[in-house]
Amino acid sequence: MFFFQKIKAFVFFDTRRKLLLIEAFIYLAWGRILKSKPFPNIAPALGEYMDETSMNFNSGERIILKNITDAIHIMSKYTFWESQCLVKAIAALKMLERRKIESTLYLGTAKDKSGNFIAHAWLRSGPFYITGFEGKERFTVVGKFAKRINPKIKGDLDEKY
Repeated sequence: MFFFQKIKAFVFFDTRRKLLLIEAFIYLAWGRILKSKPFPNIAPALGEYMDETSMNFNSGERIILKNITDAIHIMSKYTFWESQCLVKAIAALKMLERRKIESTLYLGTAKDKSGNFIAHAWLRSGPFYITGFEGKERFTVVGKFAKRINPKIKGDLDEKY
């Protein structure tokens, strides 16, 4: 019954929101596939290692960032696979990259209450945290990847559209 209520709600969403949710679902699948590969093989696709993007942002991007955050958060609950922090961060990174918006993916480690190492990933664009912001302060950053957008390409796209 619960499943049918969710489908009914989806049907009444506007087309843009439906497409964004479908895109999030696809990129979450892509993120899960990448997570299953050896990390050195996927790291170059994440951005420039141990670098960060600017904290500046274009105010026109605020709504896009919020919509992507919401779509990732919602769809990660409905995947048939594990969609935790790294999968969400990769999916959001790809969605932002598609829109020519820079981001930084952070990888952190900490120890849990039992003394075991745990890991976490989160994504930031400008001053906004897109995924994984809950609990990130407990983790020590051990890696970061800056996904930059070539300003020449971005400028060309802005002029065309």
